[in-house]
Amino acid sequence: MNSKPKLKFYWSLIKSPQTFLLITTGLAGFMSSRCPWFNIATVVGVAGSLFLAISGSTVLNMWHDHDIDAIMKRTCWRPLPSGQITLKKALVLGLFLSFLGVGWALAIDPLYGTIVLAGIVFDVLLYTIWLKRRTPWSVIWGGLAGGMPVLAGRALGTGAIEWIGIMMSLSILFWIPTHILTFSIRYQDDYDRAGIPTFPSRYGVRTTHRIISVSSALAALAIGAAAVGINLEGGSMRLLAVLSAGLIFLAGASMVRPSERLNFGLFKYASLYMFLAMLLIASVIF
Repeated sequence: MNSKPKLKFYWSLIKSPQTFLLITTGLAGFMSSRCPWFNIATVVGVAGSLFLAISGSTVLNMWHDHDIDAIMKRTCWRPLPSGQITLKKALVLGLFLSFLGVGWALAIDPLYGTIVLAGIVFDVLLYTIWLKRRTPWSVIWGGLAGGMPVLAGRALGTGAIEWIGIMMSLSILFWIPTHILTFSIRYQDDYDRAGIPTFPSRYGVRTTHRIISVSSALAALAIGAAAVGINLEGGSMRLLAVLSAGLIFLAGASMVRPSERLNFGLFKYASLYMFLAMLLIASVIF
């Protein structure tokens, strides 16, 4: 096997779309309080440390979940269950990236690094290893982990954990269920086969649709509160209001007339919404 396919398999371990979205949130948190043009070295440090830490955390998750990934049709093609990469190599890579990312983050700032470390602890130890195979409520810890990059970035910019950073972090916490629960509905048979407790299997599909709808609306409200807190104005605020109204409308429609098609549309819109909202939050410094 030549090096190009090997690199492709290793790259797929970090789930790049998810990783880069979380890096964007971290940069948005920092840039909402500090001008990047006068802090370009710090911006590079934030992007680099988050890339390493988030990638390492994701690889460790893939390493731990290789057995259930092998059972599920949606994930059996991944490098670990398919045997393209050995478990030992994945574990070493995950630990190396995690330690390097956290070490870089701590070198930038102790508070920033501590929050980045907390994200890995929440994601790998609490969510993946301890709770994912025990309770569907593990998604809360997954959401908390997802909210750490933006909280860390904001804390680095302001020097403290304050309410605006918490609102940004909560927006990710509320967005995460839209992602996880949508897939648990769409691939419920896979999760049942792997023995993973999910909201659809425990509480029913209709209740899960409602949770997704409420969570999506709360994500929009949390982003809106953060935007007001950082004094986002003009065209950026108007565009955010339009985007938020669209998310709340889709969430309401999914609540009133739930369907798999509408729910998946809400999921795709929510992902795009979160990316654009974070860009608008970052634009406050211009």
